[in-house]
Amino acid sequence: MCGICGIIRFDNKPAQEPLIRGMMVKMKHRGPDDEGIFIEENISFGFVRLSIIDLSPAGHQPMISSDNRFVIVFNGEIFNYIELRDELITIGYKFKTETDTEVLLNAYIEWGKECLNKFNGMWAFVIYDRHEKKVFCSRDRFGIKPFYYLQTSDYFAFTSEIPPLLTLLMKKPTPDYQSIFDFLVFNRTDQTEHTFFKEIKKLQHGCNFTINKQRFTFENWYNLKERVKKVDGFRNSSEFRDLFSSAVGLRLRSDVPVGVCLSGGLDSSSIVSVLLKDYKKLDLNTFSAIYQKGQIGYESNYISEFKPVLNNMFFTSPSAETFRADLSGFIRAHAEPIPSTSPYAQYKVMELAKGKVVVTLDGQGADEELAGYHYFFGFFFKDLLRSWRLSKLFKEMIYYIKNHRSIYGFKTFLYFLLPKSLKTDLRLNEKRYLDMSFVQKYKKSNSVAGSLYSSESLNDALIDHFEYKLEHLLKWEDRNSMWFSIEARVPFLDYRLVEKTLATSGDLIIKDGTTKHLLRASMNGILPEKIRKRKDKMGFDTPEDEWFREPKWQALVTEVLNSRSFTERGIIDPQKARKMHHKHVTGTINASKEIWKWIHLELWFREFID
Repeated sequence: MCGICGIIRFDNKPAQEPLIRGMMVKMKHRGPDDEGIFIEENISFGFVRLSIIDLSPAGHQPMISSDNRFVIVFNGEIFNYIELRDELITIGYKFKTETDTEVLLNAYIEWGKECLNKFNGMWAFVIYDRHEKKVFCSRDRFGIKPFYYLQTSDYFAFTSEIPPLLTLLMKKPTPDYQSIFDFLVFNRTDQTEHTFFKEIKKLQHGCNFTINKQRFTFENWYNLKERVKKVDGFRNSSEFRDLFSSAVGLRLRSDVPVGVCLSGGLDSSSIVSVLLKDYKKLDLNTFSAIYQKGQIGYESNYISEFKPVLNNMFFTSPSAETFRADLSGFIRAHAEPIPSTSPYAQYKVMELAKGKVVVTLDGQGADEELAGYHYFFGFFFKDLLRSWRLSKLFKEMIYYIKNHRSIYGFKTFLYFLLPKSLKTDLRLNEKRYLDMSFVQKYKKSNSVAGSLYSSESLNDALIDHFEYKLEHLLKWEDRNSMWFSIEARVPFLDYRLVEKTLATSGDLIIKDGTTKHLLRASMNGILPEKIRKRKDKMGFDTPEDEWFREPKWQALVTEVLNSRSFTERGIIDPQKARKMHHKHVTGTINASKEIWKWIHLELWFREFID
């Protein structure tokens, strides 16, 4: 796990070492253990290392092949590198290190880009062929590892984070207002190749591109929908259990301490339970965010289920005071606005883990894979209606009412039946604080209502969430973990598990008014029943509504909403925003989610644009 960067010049100028050094400095937190550069003619690569596998100097990058032809910079882990190494040895390859980087490089030399289908892992890497003067770049299947780039007529530059690229711009960066619109209206980011900076794009997950004599060739090397059609789904929960355990076990491969981010929810608790049961990790370190009883985010009653069997449980308590103190660093760490304060809780968990472990496992991806979000009931009901399984639909609706005492699932059911334009209008009706000229300019070009909320079946909805929604969660986790020099691993995103789960009948995903049926059934007798049977979903939620009524936060919000910069941006109607804030402070409404978006967006403008 590291940070990578590079510049490829097209203007006949030689590579400049100070530029690549400057980029490396901006992301040194990603790799405090080592660093290296490669410069040759118009090519420069930079690398900062967080040592995970083979801690010796042999893991230094950029790494050059034994025949001196290929140069690689690589961020990520290939978890099945041991098996691939053995396969390459039988072919005739000799290895100088114990690293997965050398395995990746030799796999590319042997199989070309077809090597990607052999990898079980997470990656963003660049390989330079010194003979053919060709550059090959690749990103993993689901976008676990980041890859940003900046392309001009003079050069192409790439990094693991956005701020290093900003050092190359000759003028102030330009905000991408479509991304801002989608962020404010739909609470979504990263569903396309665009970032919040007009000049900077990201390589989409499951994609490659090649640069050959200034000619760019992009390719989608991994198509999840097509892959799902070619595999058989799980027939029962024991099959799921076996593969899930395998996915967890692979991600234990490390030469440094490993821990788990334990939220108390079904997903992270399942990881802990498998580690205890199958891998006897009784010395496991866990890290949790806790709050006072009665506050939103309170999970201590579930986390404490593991106290009898775990000795190394660590806790942090995010608060209004800590958030206000951390706000500037948090905004710099992420470099783009976030539509929720939940990542702050994860930020504090990673801060807690620093110095105790170097690798963490957590449950990211399980909600998209196993229909964990409450609104998936709406997709499920739509699926049953479209397939005319009316008796099943009626039965599941009854179970839903019985289990959740809510009509939210029915509201989402009706919402997902609407045409795209009406979906957008309904969401806009909730955001009346937006400036109308801003709305009219960007509402028709949004990609969220059509790509994410128009799926025809539950299984299609899950696939669409992998394509258009999951990546922003992975991005936030990458920023939070790497800010504190920690590698985050996600067992639920083992591609074998993802493909088979998404090929499984929806009736095994949602059953009897309960989500994640397959996981719950597979954890029977392993996971504490109190957690296995819980029906609410929390995650890393925070009591933000209380926080934003605290005096220090009131003062900050008031300053922002009355500032000249906020008023003149033409995005949010300041008068309407001030009225909503007043109602929130007096307890008339809970507008905390909108308040946070306003604050983060304005402070992002001040930090990165102004």
